[in-house]
Amino acid sequence: MFIVSGPELVIAQCTAGIIGSFPALNAREEAGEPPMLETWLARITEALDRHDQANPDRPAAPFAVNQIVHRSNERLQRDVEICHRWRVPVWITSLGARPEVYEAAHDCGAIVLHDVIDNRFARKAIEKGADGLIAVAAGAGGHAGTWSPFALVQEIRTWFDGPLALSGCIATGGSVLAARAMGADLAYVGSAFIATEEARADPGYKRMIAEGGAADIVYTSHFSGVPGNYLRPSIAQNGLDPDTLPERDPGSMDFAAGSSRPKAWKDIWSAGQGIGAVRETVPAAALIDRLAREYRAAQARLAPAAVKREETA
Repeated sequence: MFIVSGPELVIAQCTAGIIGSFPALNAREEAGEPPMLETWLARITEALDRHDQANPDRPAAPFAVNQIVHRSNERLQRDVEICHRWRVPVWITSLGARPEVYEAAHDCGAIVLHDVIDNRFARKAIEKGADGLIAVAAGAGGHAGTWSPFALVQEIRTWFDGPLALSGCIATGGSVLAARAMGADLAYVGSAFIATEEARADPGYKRMIAEGGAADIVYTSHFSGVPGNYLRPSIAQNGLDPDTLPERDPGSMDFAAGSSRPKAWKDIWSAGQGIGAVRETVPAAALIDRLAREYRAAQARLAPAAVKREETA
């Protein structure tokens, strides 16, 4: 999650049993300073090692780093080298599929999952060397696609049987179970974790998510050049009309260091359509516990129906 996720959230997620991740570009530094990404990876690695030593029967989950592979990311090569040196176990690539990035990940024993919004991009990513896919369906926070999750997973699964995660409106344990039922191996949850104590989000941002719902999400390319979902109240409070935003040329997207455009996300806040399930700010571990309870409850609701069908067959 751009700007929002950092070491605190990743450590809390991994020690609670799920894969935590952050975009490499979140580790920002001033010119002349040592790479903050190096500092973050050291902190996360050491914290997870300490957890594993203290909890040998409950080891931490692996963590992931998201690399923005767009040509405007001037830090990409440096960040790839840092992730390779620290042997980051899971790499996520977005806004471009680059074979050299996949090769670097594989060289240090990592696996790579690539964000895709349709079946064409999915095929390209696997052809170029990605190990798995993250299907970013309609309603997901940030740069989301427009395809239904049913259609997106269905088409990918006709030809790909490797690791597949589903993203888009997943904020309950029932949604996690549904993702697996339709063919995904993993559920990719983002917006719900913005409203956690460990997230590096403005208190107003967290409050807006807890108070919002699907009707509060606006899909537009105005802020980055790539269509994405943003919170309507955050647009309005910055003096813009959410219903009359001009679309932006994709060529204007810029993730370079010092760019003013990504900083707009500090004020124009992103979220997905699933935020109606989020009602308060809680510790990440509490959210994960809720998801687990809801997942088991959803399984239990389905079990009697399956038994009944067998009895009447």
